[in-house]
Amino acid sequence: MRVLIIEDDQRLARLMARVLSEEHYTVEVAHDGEEGLDQALQGIHEVVIVDWMLPGRDGPAICRAIRSARLPIALMLLTARGQLEDRVIGLDSGADDYLVKPFAFEELLARVRALSRRFAPPGSEPSELRIGNLVLDLRSHTARRGIRSLDLTPTEWNLLEYLMRNVSLSLTRQQILDYVWSYDHDVQIALVDVYISYLRRKLNVPSERDPIVTVRGVGYRLEADRV
Repeated sequence: MRVLIIEDDQRLARLMARVLSEEHYTVEVAHDGEEGLDQALQGIHEVVIVDWMLPGRDGPAICRAIRSARLPIALMLLTARGQLEDRVIGLDSGADDYLVKPFAFEELLARVRALSRRFAPPGSEPSELRIGNLVLDLRSHTARRGIRSLDLTPTEWNLLEYLMRNVSLSLTRQQILDYVWSYDHDVQIALVDVYISYLRRKLNVPSERDPIVTVRGVGYRLEADRV
């Protein structure tokens, strides 16, 4: 599930993204209202968490714009404003939930889970991804190749999931970086190559071909006929 955080406090945004990523959400971050709205209007996120006070465009205005576009997105407003009238303004702008700062990350996670259950269409998410003998079980969060279990780190899992969701497509290093490490703008693009090598070692099966193909000058591709 993809979550967009629109928050100008970069430290808080990084912490929120890290916490959500550890729970296996795919997280993207924007630090001003205009950039955040542009990303939200792409319609690729299931949940958008938006701060009230933002440069460029405030949270309620972003909520109204998203609702005007009739996108099936769950919206959560973050704010230091806890008065009743502020809650009414926020909810009337189209927000589905309202979280007052400071908050515990456990509450944030619980609210995101509730929103994702509420807005997920029945059967919209498969229980597993399967390419050849390579299987990711999205419910139990386990992976295997054939009968062999794969012990993947969270980053390796996200990388393999992205490759499997885009099987046979050539993905650039930048695309992979943006998807897998979207919450951390300090990560260097060379880390993509490092984690591809880690993943290759774990996927390696004697006498079988490497399922990850290096696309010279571009990036990488998972080939269905190699697994």
